[in-house]
Amino acid sequence: MAVASLISGVPTLMERTFVMFKPDCMERGLLGSILSRFERKGLRLVAMKMLRITPELARQHYAEHVEKPFYPGLEAFITASPVVGTVMEAPEVVRVVRDMLGATSGLKAAPGTIRGDHSASRQMNLVHASDSPESAAREIALYFKPEEIQQWDPTLACWLQAPDE
Repeated sequence: MAVASLISGVPTLMERTFVMFKPDCMERGLLGSILSRFERKGLRLVAMKMLRITPELARQHYAEHVEKPFYPGLEAFITASPVVGTVMEAPEVVRVVRDMLGATSGLKAAPGTIRGDHSASRQMNLVHASDSPESAAREIALYFKPEEIQQWDPTLACWLQAPDE
């Protein structure tokens, strides 16, 4: 999902993505430290809420996996504890977030990435992030009403990207 933003008076194409801090992240107390990595990168947090994923919501979120043999374990995991859902906004944010996360399996993720630094599992990999602008739009709509997403330009935005980026 792309939106126009004004940074230094020049329109900048901003993209949105859905980022979920999964049960293992919450149980391990890593929410703050991982969220701060996104903020330090300059990604704009435009929506956030804590919730419990129901089996019904899990089936909607993971619709492409429902018929796969591993799905029951995935549903049990994602519904086991609260999660925090967020919407992040920045140029190329879908790619940027996924690069910051690293490979899906923490065992294969490079050191310096979130999963490379904090995960040793494929399923318990701390954070879910949309894999395309299309999936971002679908996932954002699953978790947030339009009025729950804040459109804003932080005062320091002009120091994060040049006006023509």
